[in-house]
Amino acid sequence: ETAARVTARARLTGVTEPSAIAAVRTAYDTVAEDYAQLLADELATKVFDRAVLAAFAELVRRHPDAVVADLGCGPGRITAHLRQLGLPAIGVDLSPEMIAVARRTYPGLQFDVGSMYALDANDQQFHGVVAWYSIIHTDVAGLPALFTEVGRVLDDDGDLLLAFQVGDGPELLHDAYGHQIDLVVHRHDLDRVTQLLNRAGLTVTARMVREPELSERHRQAFVFARKSRHE
Repeated sequence: ETAARVTARARLTGVTEPSAIAAVRTAYDTVAEDYAQLLADELATKVFDRAVLAAFAELVRRHPDAVVADLGCGPGRITAHLRQLGLPAIGVDLSPEMIAVARRTYPGLQFDVGSMYALDANDQQFHGVVAWYSIIHTDVAGLPALFTEVGRVLDDDGDLLLAFQVGDGPELLHDAYGHQIDLVVHRHDLDRVTQLLNRAGLTVTARMVREPELSERHRQAFVFARKSRHE
């Protein structure tokens, strides 16, 4: 086990776990069943989102034996969609209840409980990483450490796909998916995210912003980045 992996896992051991992360886990454990039902068919209505995922799949398939990590996978719908696109994908989520739903819904796929801030994965283990609206509970100050961890598990020349809501500043949610919860949501500036990715050794290769659809209230950003190859 590498020193980097040990250090990453140690960040979230026992009582040292940040309270904000524990709050996210509790909130998603609470809403897991209803969240899965409400969003089950969401991709079917979103042409641009499917096109972005298809482009990511095409990029990653250039690697022989490519393996993809879907970080913050929730009930597993994006993991399953990646598999349909021909990518061996595993899902990782902080919420044990979300993982239970994913395993029940997609029994042929691998889903693990874990934090994307401290992944139980080897250095350079994945050829692709997807964080589909998974940075929404990370503030700006926390993004550099998160992007560093993504870079650790991503192979040289591997690809990252981020999806997130565009905006600035936090919002506290008290009611979501039919439940009373306390959950802080962070929206991010596209240029700032680009800068932080580049500083972490993840070179942005494409960016797209689409306008809100259906019940959405914010613009949606999609960012592709590639890990620099070290000679």
